[in-house]
Amino acid sequence: MKRIILALIALATFSCSKAQKTEFSKVALSETLLATDGSQVAFKNILKKYKGKTLVIEVWASWCSDCVKAMPKIKELQASNPDVAYLFISMDKTAEQWKKGIEKHEIKGDHFMANDQMKGVFGKAIDADWIPRYIIVDKKGKIVLYRAIETDFDKISETLKKLK
Repeated sequence: MKRIILALIALATFSCSKAQKTEFSKVALSETLLATDGSQVAFKNILKKYKGKTLVIEVWASWCSDCVKAMPKIKELQASNPDVAYLFISMDKTAEQWKKGIEKHEIKGDHFMANDQMKGVFGKAIDADWIPRYIIVDKKGKIVLYRAIETDFDKISETLKKLK
């Protein structure tokens, strides 16, 4: 009986840690990201631009093979959902690598870079344990899909259809 209870506690703990959040933490919102023009912008101010729009956020890096492999899928998503805004947040180590990646892969959307990569303050605040990572925010600013990866494009597409 003790083993069953311990197993249930472990399962509940794991399940809660992977839960879908509906809003960003205060830490994430206050963290600044590097803009392509070299300025630092608070994440909360970046999000304000998208108020009233459905937003797909992709967390990626130019060195990430899974991210590169998923590029055609995100482009298909953009083509079939032109009314949706797209925000790309890079976890690259340098601004030079990040900007080369944007150009090389012809990524359309708004671009920012975390200042301290995946294991830094922003990465931890959004639970960035894998990239590419996709987050969908509805028109009211509520997160409707918090944890999706490159194998979840059906779930991503389905979520966007429900938000139309």
